[in-house]
Amino acid sequence: MKKLIVLFSLMCSMLGVAHAAATCEGKFPNIINDICWSCVGPIKVGGITVVNIGGQDETNTSSGIGCYCNNGGVPKLGVKVSFWEPARIAEVVKTPYCFPTLGGIKMDMGVHAPAHAREPGARDGNKSSFYQVHWYVNPLMYLAEILLDSNCLDKQGFDLAYLTELDPLWADSEATFVLNPDASLFTNLAAKAACAADCVAASAGFTINSLFWCAGCQGSMYPLTGWVGSHVSAIQASS
Repeated sequence: MKKLIVLFSLMCSMLGVAHAAATCEGKFPNIINDICWSCVGPIKVGGITVVNIGGQDETNTSSGIGCYCNNGGVPKLGVKVSFWEPARIAEVVKTPYCFPTLGGIKMDMGVHAPAHAREPGARDGNKSSFYQVHWYVNPLMYLAEILLDSNCLDKQGFDLAYLTELDPLWADSEATFVLNPDASLFTNLAAKAACAADCVAASAGFTINSLFWCAGCQGSMYPLTGWVGSHVSAIQASS
């Protein structure tokens, strides 16, 4: 009996360690509270802003009110409407194959992928860090049946479209340079200094569109891998 108790306790402790190592927490997004619905704006009709909750960045749209399309050979008249449609989710995680958006499940894809890492001796404010990213197709307006009469909405179903754990280039900056050689244009001092102007503009309102390699005050967008060149905080780096 004592041997059985010891064996049972040992198995429980092993299961406990295995569970702790595979911990993945999360919840399904609440379509009401977890979505930035004010980011849908500005909503424009015929190039004129009719709704802009929260003072979102004004974008250039075509002028004029009316439009038409060839609907099966029969012209169909319509009204020009523009807005930002929430249709994708980018999920940044430390643990490979951890899916917080799917309720915190952890799946084994059978392919090894590196977990969150920091350079040896790294502290907040310096050194680099590494994250994995999941990209979901999530056309909320179509799934929630908002603007039912619009044929312009993304009508795909909810789907996990891309995960970096299966991308061999995500953890290799040298290999991904083959697909993104433009990264070399933004590794110089002048390009880095230009991001200071983008940071000022972001602090005052919105970033400068022409400085597309800058992420406001969050640093550079390059390289296009899971490595963050300068880790200041977890929020900054994961952003």
